[in-house]
Amino acid sequence: MPSKAAAENAPPETAPECRFALASDGGAIEREGAATLDLLEGVISAAQKVILLLAASDVNLLQVQVPPISASRLKAALPNLVEEQLMSDPAECILAAGPSIDGKRTVAVVNRAWLEKNVQRVLALGARSVVALPLQLCLPYQPDTVSAAFAESGVSMDVDLALRTGDQEGIGLALLPAKPETTAHEALQTLAAMAPHQAIALYLPQERIPAYQAAAEALQQDERIALFPDSWPRWIAGAKGSPFNLAAGLGTSGGPSLHLRAWRWPLALAGLVLLVNIAGMNIEWLRLKREAGELRAGMTQVFRSVYPKEPLTSDPVLQMRRNISIARQRAGLPASDDFLALASAFGDAWQAATQGRTASGIASLDYSERVLQVTLKPEGEAPLEQIRAALEARKLSLTPKTANVWQIRSSK
Repeated sequence: MPSKAAAENAPPETAPECRFALASDGGAIEREGAATLDLLEGVISAAQKVILLLAASDVNLLQVQVPPISASRLKAALPNLVEEQLMSDPAECILAAGPSIDGKRTVAVVNRAWLEKNVQRVLALGARSVVALPLQLCLPYQPDTVSAAFAESGVSMDVDLALRTGDQEGIGLALLPAKPETTAHEALQTLAAMAPHQAIALYLPQERIPAYQAAAEALQQDERIALFPDSWPRWIAGAKGSPFNLAAGLGTSGGPSLHLRAWRWPLALAGLVLLVNIAGMNIEWLRLKREAGELRAGMTQVFRSVYPKEPLTSDPVLQMRRNISIARQRAGLPASDDFLALASAFGDAWQAATQGRTASGIASLDYSERVLQVTLKPEGEAPLEQIRAALEARKLSLTPKTANVWQIRSSK
């Protein structure tokens, strides 16, 4: 990402470009180049994860003595631990702590508003997940050598210097050369002053190596400063090992987000299918309701034709069944659930099932609420299934209430 200074010093009509690379899971570069952030929507939306390398001048790396505490307590204590080393309010910053080494931790600090602005812009361009790392800690680490890189703005004279001085240590500095033609000379002069004794490995775009080589020779630093062409595989390898994800300090804004644009057609199709199903269910319910109304009207018409003077209750079928039973009784015909009908049918079934065999005797017969209750004597075994089959043939049901008590009722 361009530094905050480069973005602020750029002309209003021109935004600084971002160098980018689209890499596969294995690290192979599929596409690379430079463009303003607004023109990278296609690249950003195609990536599973977007890693922002924050300019080194925008991220401070502080060394803090931290006692052994849990991650939750460390997060709460960080603002107080770094407050004396900051020139701004810790509440205005995002803090990310690295692993503990000999009781010390490296804490990466970046301005909250600046990071949130860039992360939100990337999410608005279709990013699924955003990670923000300090650029200086993505440089190669060599124990006896300082790794460095320069990022020159294409729309202003700003130069961002990044140095990695240790495993979890680095420096960033924003430079503003006096003239464009002296950029390489002033940048190397500053670099040599910041690392006065160590060997320096400087990574530059291929086209800028001749200018910096000439400046190194003019400053008599060509033996101490080795120049190497910059490449994306080197940055990708450095980013994989970085423990600092500053975007995580923004909460959900930097985490995985639902990529709705890619799902718009499946969601639209699912919504259409749901709408069709709801409409079909409503149409079927209306059809069944209409058929039920027609059937009820037909039953009501039949009932009124047979009993024109009798008021209709809520259930014409039950009322007609009751009237038919009363008419059969008045005509001297027993109903199927009368005591005599139930007792006679049970007697015939009992006699047929127990003929030629010893069975338990009958202790009593009770009739209540159109149910015949038969109590058996405990001695012997009654042929339950045979009697039940015989009663079912007469449209009667037998239900054992207990081992010695049966209930017989009409199944009509």
